[in-house]
Formats: sequence, structure tokens, C-alpha cells
Amino acid sequence: MALRGLQLITLSMRDKETGALLKGDAGLSADGLFPVTTAMLGSKSANITNISANGTAVYGNNTKVDQTQTKGEPSVALDFNDLPFDIKQKLLGRISDGKGGYVQGDRPRVAMTIETQTINRKNSIWFGFANGEVQETAANLQTDTNNEVRVDDALTFTSFGVEEWGGEAMKVYSDIDAKFDKEAMQADVFGVTKPAPAPSGN
Repeated sequence: MALRGLQLITLSMRDKETGALLKGDAGLSADGLFPVTTAMLGSKSANITNISANGTAVYGNNTKVDQTQTKGEPSVALDFNDLPFDIKQKLLGRISDGKGGYVQGDRPRVAMTIETQTINRKNSIWFGFANGEVQETAANLQTDTNNEVRVDDALTFTSFGVEEWGGEAMKVYSDIDAKFDKEAMQADVFGVTKPAPAPSGN
């Protein structure tokens, strides 16, 4: 089906050992989720590549009879208009020296959903990535002319396999499916846990 637009990218950081959603100072926000909203000028593009790959051909009786199954290794070229400085450093795993400087440290586990819509904008489709790393490979700074010249936050997200997804690195969700559960998706991708129900008073 055709897709229309880039509605919203939401990011989080997860503990590398437990997979738990990181919150507060350890994460990207008080509840751990960081939607890239229009307040920070939003997201310009998210180009997902290597979703699937061809396997190795299997031949028999002088003809191609089958093909081995190969898992995709998705990566996403992300273009944000104006990510907050501190959020960008956290996503990249840069460590503060306590004096305003940042140096590369271990890259954290980053999770992400990319929301797009159907062409009639009645439904949403999400591409979910529960385990990956973010890199900034270049920064092409240019002088202003009679127009200001901006350099976007161009980052590359590399997705890794998820054990709970059978080793796959991406999952697709949509509210077109009558059984769609947004809270379940957030738990699946970000590690969000539902609060325990309050005990009933007897």
C-alpha cells in the first residue's frame, strides 16, 4: 500500500543488559520517550534501507529450485531539522567532561518508531526498531550567503536483531489491524511497562 508523509519519529534509550526503558537523567525524558515534535522543527526524512535481502540460490535438476532465507539488516538515514543538543549527545553516546565538552563513549541502545500514514491519512503505519545504535558520520558546515545555510542533524540508525522478534531487526505495526494496541507496541519497541493496577480495597 502507498504511504504518505512522515508523521512522527519517537526515540528512547534502553538498558543494554535488561532492555528496560531508561528514564530521567539516564534516558531522554522523564518517562523515557522522546517524540521529535514540531517544537524542534520535526523530522525531514527517514530513509529505511536493507529491510530485506536476497538469499543464496539453490539449484537442482539443472534449474533454480529454491533460495535460502536471509534476515534483513535495516538501517535508517535520519534527517532532523533541529534536535536539542543534549538529546543528540545522549543518542550518540557522547560523554560530558563537565566543562561543556563531549567525547565519544560507548554507543547506547536506542529504540525508535517511525510513523507514516495511508494516503487518505485515516490510518497510521509504524516501523519499529527495538535495538540499534545511532552515529553521526559527517557534518558539512557551510558559510551563510545572502541566505542562511543550515546543516541538519543527519544521523544514521543501525538496527540489530531482537530475540523476542525471532532475531528480526524491524517490526511493522498499523491501526488498520483491528487488534492494534498502541500500548503493546510501545512495550514491544521501547520497553514501556504498564503501571501495576491499584489494589482493590476490601
